[in-house]
Amino acid sequence: MDYNKTDPEFVERVTHFISEEVKKEPGQELDDSTRYLAVLAALAGCQGTGVYEELLPIALDAGLSPVAVKEMVYQSVDYLGLGRMWPFLRITNEIMERRGIALPLESQAVTNMEDRLEKGIQAQAEIFGDQMKEAWKAGHINRWLADNCFGDYYTRTGLTLAQREMITFCFLAAQGGCEPQLISHARGNMNVGNDRDFLMKVVSQCLPYIGYPRSLNAIACINKAAE
Repeated sequence: MDYNKTDPEFVERVTHFISEEVKKEPGQELDDSTRYLAVLAALAGCQGTGVYEELLPIALDAGLSPVAVKEMVYQSVDYLGLGRMWPFLRITNEIMERRGIALPLESQAVTNMEDRLEKGIQAQAEIFGDQMKEAWKAGHINRWLADNCFGDYYTRTGLTLAQREMITFCFLAAQGGCEPQLISHARGNMNVGNDRDFLMKVVSQCLPYIGYPRSLNAIACINKAAE
């Protein structure tokens, strides 16, 4: 559907807001790859499949790597669940195949079934501190967080640890209702170098896609984490 024909006034305003105000707001700019990675993660978080399908080819044309996109989608399973992640994997594969990108992409896995827990604990400790070295012993969910969430996904190459914390922040901010975890991961972001100003830029660039309420909640969580 050509929304320029059916909804020209809306398209004019939303395009101006995203392209002229948000993208170019002084002090809130991000490089294209970072901005697109954050926005695509936010779209996964808010279940914006239609906009994701439109934006992914633009992001790839702007230089965001297929590996980075796939790693974002894979990691989203921990924060969205398989039921909400699956449509984004399908859309991503369909678009990449149409563009002639050979699938599967090169493996980014660095753990196996024997060391995923150990390396997952190491990743948790690197982000949140040495107290995480014992946190996995608190119960089976905590063990799953260590071996599955962090051991299976955070340890993978293709994205840096800082990028992985950024997309996690976007998943949580965009879906809403996860403010305790959002505060925790805002702190985790700061621990790996994504400071308050950077996170504010991320929220600013994602705002058109997730709306004002969730953006304002995310800002409150950033400020809480920075205290």
